[in-house]
Amino acid sequence: MTHSTNQSWGGRFSEPTDAFVERFTASVNFDQRLALHDIRGSIAHATMLARVGVLSDAERDSIISGLEDIAKEIDAGDFPWSIALEDVHMNIEARLTDMIGVTGKKLHTGRSRNDQIATDIRLFLRDEIDSIDLELARLRHGLIELAARQADTIMPGFTHLQSAQPVTFGHHLLAWQEMITRDHERLRDCRRRVNIMPLGAAALAGTTYPVDRHVSADLLGFDRPADNSLDAVSDRDFAIEFTAFASMLLMHMSRMSEELVLWTSAQFDFIDLPDRFCTGSSIMPQKKNPDVPELVRGKTGRVYGHLMSLLTLMKSQPLAYNKDNQEDKEPLFDTVDTVKGALRAFADMIPAVEAKTDNMYEAARRGFSTATDLADYLVRKGVAFRDAHEIVGQSVAHGIQHGKDLAEMSLAELQQFSSSIDADVFEILTLEGSVAARNHIGGTAPDQVRAAAQRARESLATMTRQEV
Repeated sequence: MTHSTNQSWGGRFSEPTDAFVERFTASVNFDQRLALHDIRGSIAHATMLARVGVLSDAERDSIISGLEDIAKEIDAGDFPWSIALEDVHMNIEARLTDMIGVTGKKLHTGRSRNDQIATDIRLFLRDEIDSIDLELARLRHGLIELAARQADTIMPGFTHLQSAQPVTFGHHLLAWQEMITRDHERLRDCRRRVNIMPLGAAALAGTTYPVDRHVSADLLGFDRPADNSLDAVSDRDFAIEFTAFASMLLMHMSRMSEELVLWTSAQFDFIDLPDRFCTGSSIMPQKKNPDVPELVRGKTGRVYGHLMSLLTLMKSQPLAYNKDNQEDKEPLFDTVDTVKGALRAFADMIPAVEAKTDNMYEAARRGFSTATDLADYLVRKGVAFRDAHEIVGQSVAHGIQHGKDLAEMSLAELQQFSSSIDADVFEILTLEGSVAARNHIGGTAPDQVRAAAQRARESLATMTRQEV
């Protein structure tokens, strides 16, 4: 008695797969996203098999022609996907066999779905990394140019979200740019480890056919074949590393988002975001909500969850491939989509941020933000720093009591706390004098901000000229 089982592997089975199990174990609903990468890998595999004599040239050409026709069907939305065929690989192979006959069954010679899916994911992720790389460059460019335009704009710098010392808005933006630059570098570094080819590792031990894995690697643009067949089919470090990159990127973007949300509030009123990046309220007509940064802030937790999911997925797997790894794709796919969406939104939005310079300046005047400048002034006059700290603390207490900032006090008022204070003190108590005094590399002086923006431009230009 014969039973209907999956034709690709059912020869040793005595009964068909349970209908629920068939649905439960199928991945085609989500891994069909890899279809064009799967076809690309199959074309390279067929080309290599012909080159080493496993396929004839005619068989190779028939397979490649059939795969190209399938790609057109997929692009047109006409491909007949089937859950009964489990996954993207078997759907394409079955369709190929329907189209070109028995030759289609020869395509899988010398490979397994284990090395096939590992190759597909790497091809997919490499392409997505290259797309994300461009968006990171676009965001960095926007930050750099906005910072250069705002090099002279004074705002309060904060620690503990309390007014600390005056800085420039341009300096603050370049701090964001530094964060994103590190993320950009991490992405480039991650790509090197993604670009290793598993194809040819077969199920776990390699293959007895005379495959030339270097040919396949060259055809697919990989740096080299993976050195160990067991690791090649079971490794998902590259997906975890990408998701770790994404988690750090979204963490940085969430920090940026938090500040954008604060700054657009009536309580800060430092910036304005264009209407196209905001929404209104269904009940409060005055509202203009900063939904883009709020949503990016919220999506950060989503990406963190995917990182934990992938780490947990891999933590107890023995070598080599296990069905657990079917669960790697949806977290990875969603991470890619989330990162691309967040970056596109920010790269579009940041250049359009409008600084409310008067409000920033007025906020910097409050909170005794030049107190440290006064302490430094006293030290230069020969006062020990701890004594200077005490003197300035007394001056601030006086200002709080009388509702005056340090720069608003008279010379006589300041001199009651120290005879070392002279008329030249007002040069450093102004906001302009305070920021201009930080005139060293990494400092907030406007000239340093412009110089830092130029260095960042040059670094970004150099990076974008390099091959990813």
